[in-house]
Amino acid sequence: MLAAAFRCLWMRDQLEQILSKERDLLRGRCVTSIGPVSGGERGACWRAVLSDGSAWFLKVSDPALLDAERRGLRSLRRWADADLVEVVEVLAWLPLEHRAVLVLPWWEMGNGDQFNLGRGLARLHRMSSLNGPARFGCDEDGFIGLGPQPAGWRDGWGEAFVELRLEPQLRLAEAWSLNENDWSSLLAPLAQWLGEHAPEPCLVHGDLWAGNAGVLADGRGLLIDPASWWADREADIAMTQLFGGFSRRFLEGYNKEWPLPEEVEQRYEALNLYHLLNHANLFGGGYQQRCRRVLNSLRSTLL
Repeated sequence: MLAAAFRCLWMRDQLEQILSKERDLLRGRCVTSIGPVSGGERGACWRAVLSDGSAWFLKVSDPALLDAERRGLRSLRRWADADLVEVVEVLAWLPLEHRAVLVLPWWEMGNGDQFNLGRGLARLHRMSSLNGPARFGCDEDGFIGLGPQPAGWRDGWGEAFVELRLEPQLRLAEAWSLNENDWSSLLAPLAQWLGEHAPEPCLVHGDLWAGNAGVLADGRGLLIDPASWWADREADIAMTQLFGGFSRRFLEGYNKEWPLPEEVEQRYEALNLYHLLNHANLFGGGYQQRCRRVLNSLRSTLL
């Protein structure tokens, strides 16, 4: 316990020192307090209060993880309509010995009406699809939580999802005895089925559970901590249904801007298998059995 307290004090001192040198970031202000807050899967999260009363969210973690998060936030902000949804702005990315610090504005997320959150996500999807690369994938390796999210591009959605997302997670699942014989015959028909509705590539948040989205006091939505890539927009919508936390109003707002296909729910199970596999590979437990059940369900449907 004393060791943990010492590490906390040491980190606070390190953060104070590194921030005090960032004159362009401080703009005449000074940091009046820094304290730890809950959040994050690895490293530490802190709240820094400035002399003008504003505050920053400081995320300390592995440099590669934070660099991927920085890229994702900046990409999403490019296409977001700030009148409907705020994508957290990256104020700074600072090296800190063997780790790094991501400096973000401090936002208070609430539990208000999610209508504008849905509208904002739909508009982000739509605008990026109209101006994007017209293919599926991403240029650089990233992360889904702490799991790997490999780079690569495919022209077809089904191939992109199966080859770039599902198969790497399925390979990792061999560590808990999910063998290739359990899934290899499923991948080709799954890829074909997912691509049949010919989705348009768009920039997705990629890790859209309730902890990474919220509603601000002014009614706008808020998006944080993405695992972005160019994908079928249904990948985001499917994840909102996986762990709960998104209301009927969210879907009403989304469909007002860009209506979803009537058969979208038929693909939720397959799309969410990616996230279940990632959780199974990271955390084990009941997620492993859920993955097996989904694979059996898909096998009975597609084979």
